[in-house]
Amino acid sequence: MRSYDLTPFYRSTVGFDRLFNLLDQVTSDGTPGYPPYNIERTGENAYRISVAVSGFSHGELSIVAKENTLTIKGEKVANESSGDKAEVLYRGIASRAFERVFQLADFVQVKAASLENGLLHVDLVREIPEAKKPRNIPIGGAEKAPQVVDGSAHKVAA
Repeated sequence: MRSYDLTPFYRSTVGFDRLFNLLDQVTSDGTPGYPPYNIERTGENAYRISVAVSGFSHGELSIVAKENTLTIKGEKVANESSGDKAEVLYRGIASRAFERVFQLADFVQVKAASLENGLLHVDLVREIPEAKKPRNIPIGGAEKAPQVVDGSAHKVAA
């Protein structure tokens, strides 16, 4: 439970809904812990999210990138075609459905995803458009201004 109220800001601001939603998500205590994940920086503008999805196959996982949100879902498909009806005595490997949502910064794009050894790796890259990058503005030098010669000063008294 948070100790501050953002209601006055909701009434007096326009266009900041995403910011307030992020604040609500950060302060909420009900964040799920399944499945565990890592976020790594692999380069200056490159990142990798690794999600532990042991027991899930390619067809049971989906990755959706929409606007500034990355959603990873896993849903176990019941395998009823199996003739082997083994009785599970202890289930320590979780195989429940999950949905993990990540908020991405501006200009971050999903480049690739791979599933290896029970880990789902999602590679991200931040590509800032050329128009948004800072650019240097050259400063003109202090060139000598053209001198104006007054013709009346050069008259010779006759």
